Amino acid sequence: MKHPSPRSMSRRRLLLAAAAIGAAPFVACATRPGAGELPPIVFVPGNGDTAAIWMTTIWRFESNGWPRDRLHAIDMPYPLARDDDAKEQPGRSSAAEHMAYLAAEVKKVLAATGASKVALVGNSRGGYAIRNFIANGDGGSVVSHVILGGVPNHGAWAHGGFLPGNEFNGIAPFLTGLNAPQGPEGNEVASGMRWMTIRSDHNDKYAQPDGVWIGQRGTPTNITSEGPALKGAENVVIAGLDHRESAFSVKAFAEMYRFITGRPPATLAIVPEASVVLDGVVSGLGLNNVEGNYPTNLPLVGASLEVYATNTATGERLGAAVHRKTIGSGGRWGPFVADAAAHYEFVVAAPGYATTHIYRSPFPRSSDIVSLHPERLAGADRDVKSLVIFNRTRGYFGVPRDRIVLDGVSPPAGIPAGVPGISTARLKVADTVGRAVVGEFNDERIVGRAWPAAENQVVVLDLTG
Repeated sequence: MKHPSPRSMSRRRLLLAAAAIGAAPFVACATRPGAGELPPIVFVPGNGDTAAIWMTTIWRFESNGWPRDRLHAIDMPYPLARDDDAKEQPGRSSAAEHMAYLAAEVKKVLAATGASKVALVGNSRGGYAIRNFIANGDGGSVVSHVILGGVPNHGAWAHGGFLPGNEFNGIAPFLTGLNAPQGPEGNEVASGMRWMTIRSDHNDKYAQPDGVWIGQRGTPTNITSEGPALKGAENVVIAGLDHRESAFSVKAFAEMYRFITGRPPATLAIVPEASVVLDGVVSGLGLNNVEGNYPTNLPLVGASLEVYATNTATGERLGAAVHRKTIGSGGRWGPFVADAAAHYEFVVAAPGYATTHIYRSPFPRSSDIVSLHPERLAGADRDVKSLVIFNRTRGYFGVPRDRIVLDGVSPPAGIPAGVPGISTARLKVADTVGRAVVGEFNDERIVGRAWPAAENQVVVLDLTG
């Protein structure tokens, strides 16, 4: 995958900044801290995830005065870990490859900003790349702060009976090496920088005593809710959060901001901008005869994109497409000047994929990491009237913790009660196509239309929160 140079990165961010500066924001951003207190921050997503998962966190940093060009989220081309880290596997990356990619991205950010050090923030597997970069790469000399949200630092399991060579196995060589005691106090973190972990009290699916969430129900994991904590770090516990929310929630943001600056954020809200410019990458799925589909962050060259403003009550289109693009080698689908109050339908079509209708809530701020991904329609789903996927990227659906309603049903089928661990609900519309389908999650409401599965079309209601 060809990655943008610091110069091209700066051009995209200048475009976004120009749009934001061109008109006064609806609400003034909080007073900016002193420039010396604002290191560039590099955000590292977790296993199988994209840079886009950090969008709302970045918006909150911006809303508190952090310069947009000092906030950078990375997209690992093959974001899934191998089953065995020492063995090549199609569509997967090793711990060493993950670290090397992060190191290259940090180097770009330092060059683009002129800074001498960065703060690194990671969720789940992203925290592994950060720790590996510091322990076995050049990270020790260029990192000022490390924040690990929901990172299974002692493994999601710790025994040899399941994937003994996997990154997430607490007794495998990778994690035992990272967790080796250091210094006279036997700390698990390197000196020379500040460390913080953020974890749930009991709601992290990968910090559970039973292996149900790794497909090993009834088998002890030898891991407790304290698994993400590290000796020598500031270890923060936030009650009730799930695995992803430990990095992407507003409560996690507040801890991040406080840890880096030494004071609480002036606002926890996402402050709207008067002019919003959106961009990102259209990427697809790999295909392996053994494993089936796997996520990639590689550009889906030749895909087509159309964007429509929609009626907030019915999901119907409000006229013709407001943006169109054929995806080139860089994968970029924008820039698109958006209405901060509008709901949008993003339609992605590409050979080998279903035409995917992605419905989104309004975008209050600019972003150049709005990732779009078409779906593939399984043969068994082609017999239904319409397939609707209700997706929560930045957290899991918790029952009874959350209010979750899909097409009038609460909670939707397939979401178990207890520890939150499911981020997607699927609705098979049996009555008719063309009608409105409503998804609600706490205070967020998205309305889409039921497009016909028989014509190889899929509907995604993609939550922001």
